[in-house]
Amino acid sequence: MDNRKLKLLVMPNCQELGEKIAKELKRLNTQEEKIILDYTPDRFSNGEGKVRIHDNINNADLYILSDIGNYGITYKYHGKDHEMSPDEHFQDIKRSIAATSGHAAKITVIMPLLYQSRQDKRKGNESLDCAIALQELENIGVKNIITFDAHNASVCNAIPRLPFENYYPTHRILEELINREEIKDLLVIAPDMGAMERARYYAEMLGVDAGVFYKRRDLSKVINGKNPIVEHMYMGANPKGKDIIIVDDMIASGGSILEVAEQLKLKGVEKIFLIVTFSLFTEGTSRFQEAYEKGIFQKLYSTNLTYIPEEVKQKPWYQDVDCSKYLANIINTYYHNEDPAPLLNGQKKMLHKIQKKKEEEEKQLQLEI
Repeated sequence: MDNRKLKLLVMPNCQELGEKIAKELKRLNTQEEKIILDYTPDRFSNGEGKVRIHDNINNADLYILSDIGNYGITYKYHGKDHEMSPDEHFQDIKRSIAATSGHAAKITVIMPLLYQSRQDKRKGNESLDCAIALQELENIGVKNIITFDAHNASVCNAIPRLPFENYYPTHRILEELINREEIKDLLVIAPDMGAMERARYYAEMLGVDAGVFYKRRDLSKVINGKNPIVEHMYMGANPKGKDIIIVDDMIASGGSILEVAEQLKLKGVEKIFLIVTFSLFTEGTSRFQEAYEKGIFQKLYSTNLTYIPEEVKQKPWYQDVDCSKYLANIINTYYHNEDPAPLLNGQKKMLHKIQKKKEEEEKQLQLEI
């Protein structure tokens, strides 16, 4: 280990997550010195901004943590409260890098929710925002980018000379699910073809079968930037009588995943659990509340890697999955220049946990007999 100092620059959009990560990093490194930098993100009343770092960052191994999806951060814009957009959060990341003035030994940007991740490929004359953003970060001196469950990990081709670390919180979510729920005769479902690889990943980890829904869209219309879905067509094993988990990378409005859940209910399934890495709730949560009250699904499991309002966390149908220790371990691995491979796939740990739970259930059954 050289004399590089581990430092976190935690943006205001992820303070709670950042403080948990810093606490775990201090424990892992038995470090008394503070890890989170003091800095000020100033905002002028016309919307322009600047960032000022107050601590010494000479020879620092600096990790900038930002939740670009946090819509709960506001500032005064011409005297009115203005909610920050992903564009503004990303601009503040670049400002923070500029504020280091080249003094940091290495800069890693951590965006659990990758900026513009859904605008990852070009169709005709349209922008390719995610690729441009990654290239911007490379051009201003970033040496590594860490994200979670990228909508399309192939976007890393935009920066072939820069590490692009795409982690999955699969084992953490499944760990919470297994600890909290009684699930038998399980089937994993992808709500669309794009989520099939993710569903297979879950299915292989659990040792069960998988199915998928095909979204047939009306290509002659565009509503809210998308072709409307006409029909969900199911392909896979018979789901009747099974417990189901529907997996996806994110929920926007939630309409699609709830429609899939409704279709599965009509096919005679038992319990339905929704599993996503990011819950954006772009049109609120009323539709989820209604579906829960109708018995369409049991619970939604989602991570704390992006902003969730406190009132949503208190809903009986929502389960927050804390990934702070996992992310702290990822940071610590890069700080010590260790092999990150063991952190990329928690399958071995998950299979051991599943087997242990099965043995406990069998033991309990024997005692009852």
